[in-house]
Amino acid sequence: MKEYSITEIQALMENGELSAKKLTEMFLARIHEIDKQGPKLNSIIEINTEALKIAENLDKERKNNKIRGPLHGIPVIIKDNINTADKMQTTAGSLAFEGHIASEDAFIVKKLRDAGAIILAKANLSEWANFRSTRSTSGWSSRGGQTLNPYALNRNPCGSSSGSAVAVASNLCTVAIGTETDGSVICPSQTNSIVGIKPTIGLISRTGIIPISHNQDTAGSMARTVQDAALLLNVMVGIDPNDSSTTKHNKNIPLDYTKFLDPKGLVGTRIGVARNYFDKSDLIDKIIEGAVEKMKELGAEIIDPVEIKTISDLGDPEFQVLLFDFKHDLNEYIAKYGPINSLKNIADIINFNNEHQEKILPYFGQELFTMANEKGPITSDEYKEALEKCHRLARDEGIDAVLNEHKLDAVVAPSGGTAWLIDYINGDHGTVGSSSAAAVAGYPNITIPAGYVYGLPVGISFFSGAFEEPKLLKIAYAFEQATKIREPPKFLPKVELK
Repeated sequence: MKEYSITEIQALMENGELSAKKLTEMFLARIHEIDKQGPKLNSIIEINTEALKIAENLDKERKNNKIRGPLHGIPVIIKDNINTADKMQTTAGSLAFEGHIASEDAFIVKKLRDAGAIILAKANLSEWANFRSTRSTSGWSSRGGQTLNPYALNRNPCGSSSGSAVAVASNLCTVAIGTETDGSVICPSQTNSIVGIKPTIGLISRTGIIPISHNQDTAGSMARTVQDAALLLNVMVGIDPNDSSTTKHNKNIPLDYTKFLDPKGLVGTRIGVARNYFDKSDLIDKIIEGAVEKMKELGAEIIDPVEIKTISDLGDPEFQVLLFDFKHDLNEYIAKYGPINSLKNIADIINFNNEHQEKILPYFGQELFTMANEKGPITSDEYKEALEKCHRLARDEGIDAVLNEHKLDAVVAPSGGTAWLIDYINGDHGTVGSSSAAAVAGYPNITIPAGYVYGLPVGISFFSGAFEEPKLLKIAYAFEQATKIREPPKFLPKVELK
């Protein structure tokens, strides 16, 4: 099946060569063939049984010259921690929430529906968005099982938006939505050779999304091209009275991010090379060095090296904030949408998991749940001090300091390491990525394909200050258009060393 972009699909629909119903049928057939049978990627946790009916209605609208926008009739896959008030469950991949039907759509789902998008399916994920165990295996959930990497089926797809990334990479949809707290859009996007946008906190509402942290959580676009990712971002952006982060920073938010997509967008930009994130792999470094040279050829002014000096100090305060937030925010979610299966709080989930260890805890535990449950309220001094330290280290003394010192438009770094082997004994053992500074700061981060190591994808990340998505899209698009690096997966059983 050909990989169509949103623009190509709209052109085909406009001239009558394709309909939303036909496209939906094509994707459903491919999900059945690729995801559920051989090679059985297992990226989809549930199909929307109403998708074809929705598609038919959107086709009728098109015939009556009512076209809602670029996403009219486009099937979209969303992560299974995002509420949909339909027949699909919202479970965060956990059997503890099995059967949970949300009472209302998440804010971003309402916006997708209003834009004419078809919610095609829910994607599998790392259970609880990978915030359950210190020894987890990404891409595995007790409800959905293990998602596989389409570039090498014995390798991990990274998490927590594993299914969303694999679905896009494998052409089970054109675009998908993931969520990130720290790395959960960036890592699976780079590990599956797609584009991932982790936006500024406050750009997209989190209402109706099963949370980890109101300080760092955000939904994000996942697509095969920068343009498709930007089109999806356009639809999700918006002010939500129920998410105060979106009401604080509502000035000068663009109505259309695609207007910043300039093939000459690297000309005159100042890009700093963050050397903190190199020296993990000679092969990856070689790819990123080549990418930096290409940006220089395309007119960028490269400042090399730059260093985010505080990055090594971020780990502990971030972890403490996430533990506090997880208990507070998850309990709030359950209070609003529950009780769910008689579960009223995180303590009840811990007990449920212990009572169903064989199915829920067969490979790794729930240490993070336990640690979070032991935390006090978010009014405590311990929490306030950790949060202040996070913001100071990630923003004032971190990204902002580097941007200001060198007068940069963006910082560039390897997105992370190549996909590691799926390992239920030891859990994840990938090399550390570059997502944390932007994640803790709440700043935007974009990853795009940069190359391959023995067929395994390598991504390059661009991050900058708050609400600098226009600059990052401009840079990423110019690099993408000049290089056209991405290659579709071949569903190989394992890496072939040549």
